[in-house]
Amino acid sequence: MNRRALLRKLGVRTAGVAFLLVVALLVTLSVRIYEKDFVPAVMVTLESGHVGNQLRETSAVKARGVVVGEVREIRSVEHGAEIRLALDPGKVARLPRDVSALLIPKTLFGERYVQLSIPEGSTTPPLAEGDVISQDRSANAIELERVFDDLMPVLQAVQPQKLASTLTAVSTALEGRGEQIGDTLVAAADYLEEFNPSLPQLNRTVRDLAEVSRLYGDIAPDVLDALTDTAVTLGTVDERGAELDLLYAQVTSASQDVTVFLRNNKENLIRLAATGREPLELAARYSPSFPCTLKALTDLKPAMDKVLGAGTSRPGLHIEASVTQPRGAYRPGADAPVYDATGGPRCYPSGLAPTAGTVAASAGDEAHALLPGAGGDLGLPNSPQERELLSTLVAPELGVTPGAVPGWSSVLIGPLYRGTEVTLK
Repeated sequence: MNRRALLRKLGVRTAGVAFLLVVALLVTLSVRIYEKDFVPAVMVTLESGHVGNQLRETSAVKARGVVVGEVREIRSVEHGAEIRLALDPGKVARLPRDVSALLIPKTLFGERYVQLSIPEGSTTPPLAEGDVISQDRSANAIELERVFDDLMPVLQAVQPQKLASTLTAVSTALEGRGEQIGDTLVAAADYLEEFNPSLPQLNRTVRDLAEVSRLYGDIAPDVLDALTDTAVTLGTVDERGAELDLLYAQVTSASQDVTVFLRNNKENLIRLAATGREPLELAARYSPSFPCTLKALTDLKPAMDKVLGAGTSRPGLHIEASVTQPRGAYRPGADAPVYDATGGPRCYPSGLAPTAGTVAASAGDEAHALLPGAGGDLGLPNSPQERELLSTLVAPELGVTPGAVPGWSSVLIGPLYRGTEVTLK
């Protein structure tokens, strides 16, 4: 009895152990099947500088958009990471050994997958068990990877749930307004089409605005000083307001009087301007002789004081007169004055008329007194004033009018009248 019970108990325990072994075997088999240990695959290794958080085991391996395998294992090594790839034996024949790999995310928020890049026109044999694939290090690949790496922190900071809420709110706000948005975009396109021809002018305006801004930046201290001074000036104007009001009243009265005067005498002023032109032109022509004439009158004053007895005990006019035979009665037409002088403006020392033999000497003395550097006031050497004076002095000796004297004569004659030696080479 005890033996039968013992055998039964042993059979139950053996059945329990067998059941556990079967369960363990099934679990192990399920895991191995899940891990595709019984699926034939060509195992290759991908060496990568880094992996990132989005690459997982069982992530897809694609080539030209077609899934050709999956990631089986990811492990960290000293120089980066090694990724074990299980490739489909039926598709590995189309993958040459010189393929390169990129780790690309499926979406902005999705996990990454391995993208195999097949070179164009490759003639290398297909991948085999144990081959090593390098990561694509071309400039475009590195730039793309850097963009995704930099985008991840931004997405984490944005918080996708909040971004989704924002996009939902925008979608709700735009719902049913498609036609209005379309009309707005069409109007904006028309506006931009009309605005485009003005872009060069706008660019020039912006550049000019920048230059003006720099200029105002440079003169800003002076502007502030001017504003400060203006404040002082305005304060003074405010203090003198009553006096300014009186001044404005007087100016108003004076302007009214001037207006009445001009209105009443406008015809006279016009006639005066018309009739005064010829005398003014004549005065302008003879103006070079005015300084000399005034100087001669000044030099004549001591002689006239002596003639009139100024400063003596016998003041009065002192003259010596002699009686001569009369010239006869005035004969009309024969004794009428004749105004035929053609010499133009000239000046003689002490107001005395020269004789034919003293014209050159007196002209030289007068010109030397008037030319620059000798006490005169006719401008710089070889100036228009000097040339006009020299033409007036030299014309009688040459027997021509002053206007016919060459303009270059002042270069040769001017220095002589100033007492400067001239050498011709």
